Amino acid sequence: MAFAQLNASYAAIMAGTLCGTGMLMLFRHRTGLGGINILAIFLQENFGLRAGYFQLAVDLAILSVAFLVLAPDRLLLSVLSATVLNLILAINHRPGRYLGVS
Repeated sequence: MAFAQLNASYAAIMAGTLCGTGMLMLFRHRTGLGGINILAIFLQENFGLRAGYFQLAVDLAILSVAFLVLAPDRLLLSVLSATVLNLILAINHRPGRYLGVS
């Protein structure tokens, strides 16, 4: 399989969607990838701060520093991907909506 051309915006949206879906599965089973993910789950469970919004704020802070080394078009694609990823978490991962226990 070969791709003659892949639209960068489409790739950023699909990457954010796939990563967001995978992280949603992890979050629903009370796991994370470590670091900020664990803190986001903790803040949501104990203080009601939505994990997706917290993680979006952290990602945007990191990407604001990346402005110093990335080209503006690549930075915007990264922001787009991070936004899609974290909005999937913010919209779908709510307290009490799903718990991976029986």
